[in-house]
Amino acid sequence: MPVAQGPPSAGALLREWRQRRNLSQLEVAMRSAVSARHLSFIETGRARPSREMVLHLAERLDVPLRERNHLLLAAGFAPIFGERSLDEDEMAPVRAALDGFLSAHEPYPAVLFDRHWNIVAGNRGVAYVTRGVADELLAPPANVLRIALHPDGMAPRISNLPEWSDYLLGRLRREIEVTRDSELESLYDELVAYPGVVAEHDRAHPPSPNDILLTHELRLEDTQLALFSTITSFGTARDVTLAELTIEAFYPANSHTAEALTAAVPTNRPS
Repeated sequence: MPVAQGPPSAGALLREWRQRRNLSQLEVAMRSAVSARHLSFIETGRARPSREMVLHLAERLDVPLRERNHLLLAAGFAPIFGERSLDEDEMAPVRAALDGFLSAHEPYPAVLFDRHWNIVAGNRGVAYVTRGVADELLAPPANVLRIALHPDGMAPRISNLPEWSDYLLGRLRREIEVTRDSELESLYDELVAYPGVVAEHDRAHPPSPNDILLTHELRLEDTQLALFSTITSFGTARDVTLAELTIEAFYPANSHTAEALTAAVPTNRPS
């Protein structure tokens, strides 16, 4: 009769994270100022790590805050990283900063999304470039990647869909490799089945070494837009919610795009 196995131990989870990072026990031991023998004992369950040791090793392995809480629970300790809603009073300064960033970036698009690429907030530039997207894709929880790549989303209007989808799926794949998040894996499988979408291994032509950056090429009615983006996160977050938020801000890649967005998107900037 098979023996039922319980949840993995903290040591087993630490070993899994070490292997994800392609590090040997010796490399982690040297980074952590811990003997390789003691690390081996922790991973095999022969030694029970303290709370401080769990957090120390998790820091050296760059484990996400959500997973650090899981490690603490597996080791028999209470989680220490909170997961607050942005609506809570103590998050008001953060919420104000985010709202201010999104508003100040207008007329150019900027979007705030969570660890599963679900939209938390967006500015009027985003509303402009997503005009015509199917209502069901824009209904909460609206997903950035579905909106971008679904045939009822922006995909038919993306002039360089093979290159742009390749870029987005590459980002998603790297996140899956870091987190092993099953929801992201399911999202990836869904996206690669969309018509016209190109995954990394299906790339027909490598990027040109002469390109400065990849632009997001959009056709909106009779207007052609070219945008590039920057990605911002909270570098000092100690809250799970904040650690998992990302802002992607788009900028015009040429004067025509800047003029078109300025003419089309109202802003709150003083005249």
